Amino acid sequence: MTHPLFDRHLLSIHSLAERANKVVIARDRVDPERSEVTLSPGATQAVEEAAAAIRRARDEGRPAILAFGAHTIKNGLGPLLIRFIEQRWITHLATNGAGIIHDWELAYLGQTSEDVRTNIQAGEFGIWQETGLFINLAIAVGAYEGLGYGESIGAFVTRGGVEIPREKELLSRLASPAGRRPASREELAGAAAAGDLLGLIRDLGLTEGFLRVSHPFKEYGVQAAAYRLGVPFTGHPMFGHDIIYTHPASCGAAIGRTAERDFLSIAEGISRIEGGVYLSVGSAVMSPMVFEKCFSMAQNIAVQEGRHIDRHTIFVVDLAEAPWDWQTLGEPPPDNPAYYLRFCKTFSRMGGTMRYVSADNRSFLVALYRSLVGS
Repeated sequence: MTHPLFDRHLLSIHSLAERANKVVIARDRVDPERSEVTLSPGATQAVEEAAAAIRRARDEGRPAILAFGAHTIKNGLGPLLIRFIEQRWITHLATNGAGIIHDWELAYLGQTSEDVRTNIQAGEFGIWQETGLFINLAIAVGAYEGLGYGESIGAFVTRGGVEIPREKELLSRLASPAGRRPASREELAGAAAAGDLLGLIRDLGLTEGFLRVSHPFKEYGVQAAAYRLGVPFTGHPMFGHDIIYTHPASCGAAIGRTAERDFLSIAEGISRIEGGVYLSVGSAVMSPMVFEKCFSMAQNIAVQEGRHIDRHTIFVVDLAEAPWDWQTLGEPPPDNPAYYLRFCKTFSRMGGTMRYVSADNRSFLVALYRSLVGS
């Protein structure tokens, strides 16, 4: 049975220039040298433990992975994240789809974060031309080039635009030399990515050549910095969660290809987590769910090789008060409300050492940076 689908081409799409924003990066960015830090004694101790664990991990050549929610970007912490990767304290950054979008909007516009309550009533929430068009186009081209989700946006910002391939080039990818149909999985995936991009180009009426898109605030773009430095910055979206799905340029296949590549990228990092550190900051769903699957795969390989991953440290940071001592008491029983704190329950099951820290992400990350650099 065929069910009707919503036609996004019917939407009235507005320019970002018309949107009022709550965050202005030049005004709201966090300065780690001057920003005020407010932490409880327990959180302060956790920061010192995290800094010591990261130093040990880096000395041993082990990863230090930071996964974070979108508010980390909205709270003006992008410049601080750039320092973490420039100084090689952090080896991998990961966020959800919203974090990807806010970071790109800050690089492009210098502003982000609309008024959802007001704009939803006007039928305007999330329906913005530049965000929807450029991010989706960057992802579709990235899928064709074999890039990941976050990598596609980082390349887009760094290059100052995107190359629209010739239609002839894309058509040639749909068949191998001498007209032979693609046979291997890799060939089939490349052909499908070419077909998706060709369909998008035709649908949007784009012309071949370099489409220049200026990013006046790219110094604040974390994805661009990661791309420049060769540090993985992976995006882990959930379909339908992000405003880019409202735009006709959205291509689910391209999103899936790039996001799957990013999943395997972070899985590779987590496979080397023995002796390493995983920081989960303000991500109640994406981070624990992604880590859980990646860690299971990593442990699977380790067990096959006669090893076991046990010497890893996890720091979970969120604003919620800690109603349960996860470190000492382990997992609470199902009749305790703390049992349903997914970001604690999942990580408490992952072995190693898990520490929950109730803290604002700005104070925690600023204090962590100061501890690492000895200031």
